Order: sequence, then C-alpha cells, then structure tokens
Amino acid sequence: MNIIVQKYGGSSVATKEKLAIIINNIINEKDKGNSVVVVVSAQGKTTDQLVSLSKEYVNTNYPKEMDILLSTGELQTVALLTMMLKEKGCEAIGLNGAQAGIITDSNFSRANILTIVEGKILNLLKENKVVVVAGFQGVDKFGNITTLGRGGSDLSAVAIASALSAKKCEIYTDVENNKCENF
Repeated sequence: MNIIVQKYGGSSVATKEKLAIIINNIINEKDKGNSVVVVVSAQGKTTDQLVSLSKEYVNTNYPKEMDILLSTGELQTVALLTMMLKEKGCEAIGLNGAQAGIITDSNFSRANILTIVEGKILNLLKENKVVVVAGFQGVDKFGNITTLGRGGSDLSAVAIASALSAKKCEIYTDVENNKCENF
C-alpha cells in the first residue's frame, strides 16, 4: 500500500474555496492509486480566537481545559473537509487525535507524542477511505485530550507518516490559485 500523508495548515484550510482546492489534490492522489491520510489544522486564526475567547471568561490559565477548548478548532476542519469529500463521492472518515491513535504524555498545551497506534488508520485505508485526522492533538494514558503546542499539526503529520511507513509526507504551507504548495 502506497501511503501519502498530506498536512494542511490554518491558512490552507481557511475557507470553503481553499478546502475545494485541497479536495482536488486529495482526489488526484487517490486517482494515482495512493492511500491518503490528511492531517489538518484549525481554520485561519481559529486557535488565536479560542485563546482570546477563554480570556473573556477567566483570568487564570487552566491548561487541561484549554487543551479541550483548543482541540475543537481542528475538529471543525476535520468535519467540514470530510463532509466535502463525501459530497464529491470520495469515501472519507474524520478522526480526532485519540481516534487516530496519537498517544501523548500529560504535559498539557505542549504534550509530547509517545506513540502512534496505527491499526485503526491502516484498517480504514484498507477500506479505501481517505482518513482525515485532527492535527495538534492527542490523548494521554488517562484519556485526557492534550495538545502539542504551536506547530503541533506538522508534528502530528510526520509522526503518523513514520508510524505508517508512508511513501511521502507532504506539508502544505499555502493553497492558492487552484494549486497546493508544499515544502
């Protein structure tokens, strides 16, 4: 199985139009016979907006609860992209970090990935599904949602690619004019 992991950052997933470009990129990889895992960030400035929102409600930083709040940004992107893929006739499934098997330590807001339990993703790829994963998050051994800190979605993508022995891991930094640019 030729596995390609693609990661799309916040500016790349910021709008419906940019998600449509990403969908074309994903479908092109599928048409080449590749199995595709897509790791996504929160749309645009969503994470910054969630941090600001928390400050409107409380004066103290509560790292465990902040991880729960911040993880919702990536989940929004996962759901929207997965639904749009399905709308285009592409079999897809969205997973949060825990469902994707991303196991971390309990260092809230800057957790370290300890392991990736790759079985679920591999089984879904064998069913010919595009697997869309929320980057930036995982779960500790107690079942707590954790976040990996800034740049965590890139780290998620690389760790997943390594665990799956992927052929390629593509990190897309921007999506414009019907093309995706990676580095």
